[in-house]
Formats: sequence, C-alpha cells, structure tokens
Amino acid sequence: MTQSEPFPQNEEAVLALARAVRDTGYTFTTVTPATHAHVNARPRNAEAKSLRDVFGWSRPFRADLLPEPILRLMREAGAVVEDGPLLRPTIRFSSLDGELFAHSSYPPSAADAVFFGPDTMRFAGAVIAHLEGRSGPVRRAVDLGCGSGAAGICVAKRAPGAEVVLVDINPAAMRAARVNARLAGTDGVDVRHSDMLRDVEGQFDLIVSNPPFMIDTAARAYRHGGGPLGAGLSLAVAEQAVERLAPGGSLVLFTGAAIVEGEDPFRDAVEALCGRAGLDWSYREFDPDEYGEELANAVYDEVERLALVILTVTRR
Repeated sequence: MTQSEPFPQNEEAVLALARAVRDTGYTFTTVTPATHAHVNARPRNAEAKSLRDVFGWSRPFRADLLPEPILRLMREAGAVVEDGPLLRPTIRFSSLDGELFAHSSYPPSAADAVFFGPDTMRFAGAVIAHLEGRSGPVRRAVDLGCGSGAAGICVAKRAPGAEVVLVDINPAAMRAARVNARLAGTDGVDVRHSDMLRDVEGQFDLIVSNPPFMIDTAARAYRHGGGPLGAGLSLAVAEQAVERLAPGGSLVLFTGAAIVEGEDPFRDAVEALCGRAGLDWSYREFDPDEYGEELANAVYDEVERLALVILTVTRR
C-alpha cells in the first residue's frame, strides 16, 4: 500500500471534499482504535459498502462505490491511495457539536497523525460545560496542542468576537485545524505554530488543552506524554498556562493520571503548583479506569489504574 501523509496537503480540496460529504447528511461517531480494529476485523467489513464505511471506518473501497464528484475531490485532495485492486481513504470525518471534523484515517500509526476519538469528545464536552457555567466573558482563548482544533472551535462558536488561537507543533494538525475551523464557519480562528505557549504572546481568559498522557514506545506526538508515567507534558502545560491566565481567567485541562498505590502523583503536583501561585483549582476524575489494556506494558508495572481527569484552574 502506498504511504500517505497523516493529513493531506491541499487544504482547499480537503475543505471542498468535507463540504460535499457533509451535504450527503453523513455523520459518524469515531470509536477507540481498539474498538475500530475489532469491528473492522469482522469478515463482512473487509470492504466498504457505504460512505460511512469509507470516511468513518477507513475501509478499502471500489471506485464505483462513491459518487464521482466525491471521488474526484478525494483525488484532488490527495486523500486516497491505491490498495491493490481497491482504493483506501487517507482522511476521516467525525461528528461533534453539530459539525464535521477532518482528521487522520485509521490506523493513526504515523508519529504526526492527527488524532480524533472518544477523548476528543470528552474534552470538548468538558470545555463546553465550563463555558456554560462561566460568569465572565471570553475575549481571548487558546487551544494548546489543538490537534484537529475541535475544542477551540467549540469555544469560538460560543464566544463570537473573541480572539481564539489554536496552537500546535504538528504541521499536519495545523492543516486539519484550519480546514475544520473554516468548515465550522469559524473563519476568524487563528491557527499558529507554537511549542506550548512559547510563540504566543499575552494573557488569556481561557486556556484549554488535552495533552497526551501515555507512555508510547513509538513516541507518537498525539499519544506520548513523557515524564513520570506519561504526566510530563500535562504538568508542563499546567505550569505554562497558569502563568498566562488573565485575571478571572481559567485553564481547563483534560488528561489522564496514573494511580499508584491509591495515590495520584499528578494531582499532588498540581496542588503544589496552584498553592504556590495562589490559584483556585478543582480536580475530578471523569472516569476512574480507562485504557486498562495499557497496564500490560512494563512501564506501568506499578500502576493500578489510569484515570481520566479534568483540572480547572482559575486566577482570581
């Protein structure tokens, strides 16, 4: 099979393709890679039979399955490769918040793949819930390590007139975020290359982030958190973000925490950080036990569970 980019280069063609797919009424809820592998392994799913099979399940397909205009746009976008006698999509479209989001096809094995999955939906849900309960206006916001840009776009939809910046170090993610912002009608969103917040100036009323939190031996950017038990990047995000909050500003961080002997080292580090800075904070386990299959990895030998957590920090 021909190797392909983690996200196509031709953004205008991808946008035209996304709009054409949306116009068919297409929707798709993207599952975890493990569920995706299980469902696709069923013999009856070896070949695509519908638009959802192609753009949701990333199944190989015959050229005559798709309407000619959509196949033509796929070719223009560089979003399809030959796979023996069949064709294979190199892009996926997922539904969230009434929009479609373009991201990398399955499997997201490239180091710079643009990931979108259940955690994206959980993260966006946490951000939306924060906005609904927030009392002050959002004038300036940043989605740090934006990936597909989903959370930042959800913010932009709810804070018209705000300056919303999406930052990432992955060029493929930046392409996807630009396409998705335009697809959602949030053309004013600003997508920038930045290592964390180093190349973005000023303070923010809202900082949101869903950093990777696993120990990934392949060091894939969307998955590898580094540091102790994968918490390195999450802690670095928290440390940078709290320095850049405007008065009344908040950080919403959705991440994972490795629990060892009933203790949460990431929570302890956050408590110390917020205590030193005199910041209000809340921390809760969104799900006490996710990614249990990862515990078979030797690097998690002392970990009893991986929890999904939501940290909210507010500067008075």
